[in-house]
Amino acid sequence: MTRLVVVGAGIMGTRICRHFLRAGHRLALLDPSPEALAKAVGNLRAEGFDPVGAARPEVLAPIWGAADLVIEAVPEDLDLKRAVIAELDRVFRPETLIASNTSGLRSADLAEGLRHPGRFLIAHFFNPADLVPAVELVPGPATRPETLERVAALLTASGKKPAVLKADVPGFIANRLQHAMLRECFHLLEQGVADAETIDRVTRYSLGVRLALIGPLLQRDLNGLDTHLSIARYLYPALDARQTPPEGLAEKVRAGHLGRKSGRGFYDWDSGRDAQLDAVERLLPEVIALADRADRTEDI
Repeated sequence: MTRLVVVGAGIMGTRICRHFLRAGHRLALLDPSPEALAKAVGNLRAEGFDPVGAARPEVLAPIWGAADLVIEAVPEDLDLKRAVIAELDRVFRPETLIASNTSGLRSADLAEGLRHPGRFLIAHFFNPADLVPAVELVPGPATRPETLERVAALLTASGKKPAVLKADVPGFIANRLQHAMLRECFHLLEQGVADAETIDRVTRYSLGVRLALIGPLLQRDLNGLDTHLSIARYLYPALDARQTPPEGLAEKVRAGHLGRKSGRGFYDWDSGRDAQLDAVERLLPEVIALADRADRTEDI
């Protein structure tokens, strides 16, 4: 049984805790906010789990200083993350691995100044972290191969599907693909080609249903690379290639239209829309199960 520590009692930290507790690991949750810590630990205990909660790493040091892995899941701010990771590097024994759950910050920047950089890597979980199987693992300049191997093995044993990157690039794989697609979505909106609901409908019922079962490069193999090349030659020049965030996105943020959290974004949010999102979370395990079946050749 592995001993894990998660730092950050927000949505991501709590869901990461839930995943590993379900997998049978011993777990401690750290957060300097007594309110956030109490809420997260209380929610987990209400589900039948019993994590340890603490405000500072030093409180855990007598027993948990020998943890196998510490996962940092604090807000996406480089200075904050670097400060937290440096403190973890100081408190936990050199054999304890340290992972950052950043969505796109570079491992080299996060690991700068660490005394033991060989034990550090990025482990990017996806929200909801207790349901989505993929975890991107990104090494830093000094990350030891065995660090990647140990974390990948732990994730696999817990039911996750680790994806080990060979290079430290901003945004990793998923966010680079996601933002490239979203850039084109904004371009279509700005050009008046379609509204948000239409773009979402096309994405969900064409790309979306297919991507759950087959990746984009395997799909290109099925279509024929010669066909893809022919399409790319006439289509790529027409695709959006801006180097700054879309102005339409900036306008919505300036207006306070932040999406679900503010009640309005591309859509108006009400109880019906919230219920739809709750249903999506309930259905995610079924989609994941179908993707797993597609990976088993005997079921295809």
